[in-house]
Amino acid sequence: MTGTGAEAAVVWLASVAPDPGACRREWERNPQGMALLPAGKRWDVLLVPGELGYPTLDVLTRLLDRPGPVLADFGASRMGFFVPPGTAARWIGTGIRGVGAGTWIVVPRPGSTVGGVRWLIPPDGSGALTDATLLELALHEAAAARGAHGGR
Repeated sequence: MTGTGAEAAVVWLASVAPDPGACRREWERNPQGMALLPAGKRWDVLLVPGELGYPTLDVLTRLLDRPGPVLADFGASRMGFFVPPGTAARWIGTGIRGVGAGTWIVVPRPGSTVGGVRWLIPPDGSGALTDATLLELALHEAAAARGAHGGR
């Protein structure tokens, strides 16, 4: 990610913080830092088990030039797909947790890896998110392919 793209992403993410300036300053002082940010303002996050999330991301990248932001932990146990606000409240899916209004998520500074959390697809600052309907279709396709291969 270019310096300009990373800065735009920082501004976009920090805009939801209770004090956006303080959030940006903290990330500037500590580029390896994390921020606890509220979901439900500019985005929700759908947390998907890694064994389904990675194949889902493969499907999305075949369908889109660039899906919305995606976080992952280093244990590959969970992935977080950034989707439009309100999605978490409407989402019905076994094993997928919605992080929306009234909840918070730990977010590393774009371009850095911190505490076992990393960006697989960092935000670009434009506000682009993954469409929830397209994500659902990709999840179904990934689950069907997994089932056809014996769950591998």
